[in-house]
Amino acid sequence: MKRTIVVGAGLGGMSVVYELRQKLAKDHEVMLIGEGVEFQFVPSNPWVALGERTRDKVVLDITPYAEKYQIPFNSSGVDQIDAGNNNLTSGDGQQWQYDYLVLCTGPRLAFDLVPGAGPEQFTQSICHVDHAVKAYDAYLKLLESPGPVLVGAMQGASCFGPAYEYVLTLEHLLRKKKIRDRVPITFVTSEPYIGHMGLGGVGDSKSLMESEFRQRDIKWICNARINQFEQHQASVDEISRKGEVDFSHQLPFKLAMFIPSFRGSEAIAAVPGLCNEKGFVLTDEFQCSKAYRNIFAAGVCVAIPPLEVTPVPVGAPKTGFMIESMTTSIVENILSLEQDQPMATRPTLNAICLADMGDKGAAFVALPQNPPRNTSWTSMGKWVNVAKVAFEKYFLYKVKHGTSEPIYEKYVLSAIGIHRTKDKDKD
Repeated sequence: MKRTIVVGAGLGGMSVVYELRQKLAKDHEVMLIGEGVEFQFVPSNPWVALGERTRDKVVLDITPYAEKYQIPFNSSGVDQIDAGNNNLTSGDGQQWQYDYLVLCTGPRLAFDLVPGAGPEQFTQSICHVDHAVKAYDAYLKLLESPGPVLVGAMQGASCFGPAYEYVLTLEHLLRKKKIRDRVPITFVTSEPYIGHMGLGGVGDSKSLMESEFRQRDIKWICNARINQFEQHQASVDEISRKGEVDFSHQLPFKLAMFIPSFRGSEAIAAVPGLCNEKGFVLTDEFQCSKAYRNIFAAGVCVAIPPLEVTPVPVGAPKTGFMIESMTTSIVENILSLEQDQPMATRPTLNAICLADMGDKGAAFVALPQNPPRNTSWTSMGKWVNVAKVAFEKYFLYKVKHGTSEPIYEKYVLSAIGIHRTKDKDKD
């Protein structure tokens, strides 16, 4: 009997494991290994951090669904991979032989790169649902004792959309509670300009986000290199295009929420020749490892080089639509190998971001992700909130019902297409 093991039970892992189970032969075992029994819908974490969602609404126990769809599930994580012998040791000490290995492990959060960063020290995070729950407690304390707020992304970060969602939704909620005048907000980011998002900007994202920040009286500091966080204060250098310190800032805060830089999984990073220096998997155009031709990877754990050199390091994001495209290509390429055919399916690597902003939302569409692009488009409106809520509901439905249906392609793109058609009709 053949076996394919999928490591990681997030957006990418749950998408690929269901699609593999549906398309591979019944006598080909498809196994899932995760760290813990929970699936977390990570895009909802900004809502959890601000009380717009509770933890139980965005988390599912995978166990009953894995059993229902006949997918062996181990929740102990991965301790070691012997790629040369096609062998994996799970966190509980069991060893598993595999014919194919699909890595969807997401990131490790590199809070240690900035002294004082992280939920165990002085800053909040929305990269994990439990961090978001803790960030909600910090938000409640802010409501009781208002003061300055810092939000942003540290040097080397590659995920910027959630920081924009958080700061704009926070600002909206503070206005609703009529204490916005007592909470100065500063957005501190490694991006070279507001709306860059690791993508070199998308359409009018720079002017759109700057305008939104001005209207909401949110100050910003770009090209920011954070030296350290202390209790209630951040030390930040603003770097020039020449790589020199233009300004040094000592910024007070009552609440600080920052996206950190990411690293790859330790077990994966330890495999010789599999990853780059940050522990991200080096793949070819078919999402296949360059060193091991039966190992594939999708999502945040994949090595994608930065779009451009910036004064402060900025990584490239991996959005939901891109991840779905990666997982579909992996399934098709494994099917090709099973039929003794060469791999031929490439992911589209497009970027679509739906960002909630409290009273409305912003959509960013970059097809493909890196310029020059066939489509580079941004839009704002309440319809974006509706599209993101629909994405949340449909993906949770997907996990519960074992479907391999591409959520972004069917629902999110259709919502964007309908809205763009309306815009053209108005013109």
